Amino acid sequence: MGTKTPTRVAIVGRPNVGKSTLFNRITGTRMALVHPTPGVTRDVQRREAEWNGVAFELIDTGGLFSGVADPLWREVEKRALREALSADVVILVTDATSGLTTADTEVAEKFRGAGSPVVVAVNKSEGKQTRHAAGEFFRLGFDSVYAVSAIHGEGIGDLLDDLVARLPKRQSSIVDHDLKLAVVGCPNVGKSSLVNRLVGSEANIVDSRPGTTRESIDVRVRWEGRSIVLVDTAGIKRKARTTDGLSALSALKSIDAISRAEVVVMVLDASRAVSNQDVKVGSYAHKAAKGVMICANKWDLVEKQTQTASDYEKTIRESFSFLNYAPIVFVSALDRQRVGRIFPMAWRIKEAREKRLATSEVNRFFQELADQNPPPSYAGGNGKIYYGTQIEVAPPTFSLSVNKREFFSRSYLRFLNNRLRDRYGFEGTLLRIRLKEH
Repeated sequence: MGTKTPTRVAIVGRPNVGKSTLFNRITGTRMALVHPTPGVTRDVQRREAEWNGVAFELIDTGGLFSGVADPLWREVEKRALREALSADVVILVTDATSGLTTADTEVAEKFRGAGSPVVVAVNKSEGKQTRHAAGEFFRLGFDSVYAVSAIHGEGIGDLLDDLVARLPKRQSSIVDHDLKLAVVGCPNVGKSSLVNRLVGSEANIVDSRPGTTRESIDVRVRWEGRSIVLVDTAGIKRKARTTDGLSALSALKSIDAISRAEVVVMVLDASRAVSNQDVKVGSYAHKAAKGVMICANKWDLVEKQTQTASDYEKTIRESFSFLNYAPIVFVSALDRQRVGRIFPMAWRIKEAREKRLATSEVNRFFQELADQNPPPSYAGGNGKIYYGTQIEVAPPTFSLSVNKREFFSRSYLRFLNNRLRDRYGFEGTLLRIRLKEH
């Protein structure tokens, strides 16, 4: 698909001024995580937006000049600045309720003379008094200052009218994607490190502490002429260990990312035993009927013997019996071992999910199979298959016209499912067989 560079608008500001709320308001989504805790946004969030027929890419960044000495936060600020300084237009978000602060001035100083127009959004200007107070933000030195309320939508239209008027005249349609690939798993299994290896750059912030990634982050990459959107997600904890609202929101965002994806990379930490929570996370992808591959990461940390890989694969198969269709790959994001297998495997799974068989082929296959291995006598009768056809893709779904549903046991349907997979592949995708009484 064609890929013109879209114009880019970056949202910047100190922590907790409502940048992510504004991001969600403009994009019309709840994609960015919003929580009263300062510094929730750590990675860069991107989303297509449009105003009055003008398309642009909107970028939400982490808070600047937080005053926190932690190296992780320094990386957050460094990344936010890098993204914002390369944008076509910058939205500098401030907080009307706290007034002009030293941190606001420091943020403004970074963009004064940087070359890109800056539009100041004085957020939380819900009341008459705060709207009047917005005037003091002209002291930042920019001529476009708007009193807005991101949470209520007040003043957003005027802000966007000014913003799109300042965009370069190279507007292009936002690129479509060929594959959306979600990387999911428990905390600290190496999801962000794996995404960074796949992208070939430090796309997301990686830290040894669990829970570094709090949002689902979309990263667009090119692979063999195709556009792939990688979705790095927050680790999904057990409910008993989700002790605050922020962790619960992060988990919900990760589950939502699964629903938006076509294929899911289920990441395990191969250096430890498979946990019940690993299995729970895998079940989300299975229940959503997504394509699934299992990625055993940190394989470099595992002491190898002759049967190590086969023994661990057996453990995975026993633990994830419901994902018996998912291929397994052993990788090390740290050492780049076999990371190159992920995209080709994910693409094969996508194609398998979208595979459609001709009705004549499906009908012939099921008729031959039933003749060779007829349904056993069950519930007082013998099952008969009259007709078979594929009725859906993603996941592939087949309809069988039969004499009575109750004559077809679960074990026989499982047999049909397995033979269908043996004949036609369907790597990494759930298959559904529905019975229709004739």
